[in-house]
Amino acid sequence: QVQLEESGGESVQAGGSLRLSCSASGGTFSQYDVAWFRQTEGKEREFVSVLRRSGGRTYYADSVQGRFTISRDNTKNTVYLQMNSLKPEDTAVYYCAVGRPILSAVRNQEMYYYWGQGTQVTVSS
Repeated sequence: QVQLEESGGESVQAGGSLRLSCSASGGTFSQYDVAWFRQTEGKEREFVSVLRRSGGRTYYADSVQGRFTISRDNTKNTVYLQMNSLKPEDTAVYYCAVGRPILSAVRNQEMYYYWGQGTQVTVSS
């Protein structure tokens, strides 16, 4: 069983940057698509980004396209989410997850098997 742990969340001002990390144990990221989702209280969990296991293609939600970058360091078995130009609406708990979805389903949280516990990002205006 893969265990995921997110870190890097904190409080920042609008316009700032953060880098979230997701480390894995019990498996390697190369076997899975790795995705980031986020959730605010009272709302559905929403897709942020995914790094595909095959070919390393990346996909982003429209709301973060051009500001966020997902990447992987295989030597550290860690996936990162670099978040720049942060906005108050980026405030959420961010989760990483792994799975093997087909391309058309990469944004569907039900396609992911293992999840981390989440890390809080708070962006103040």
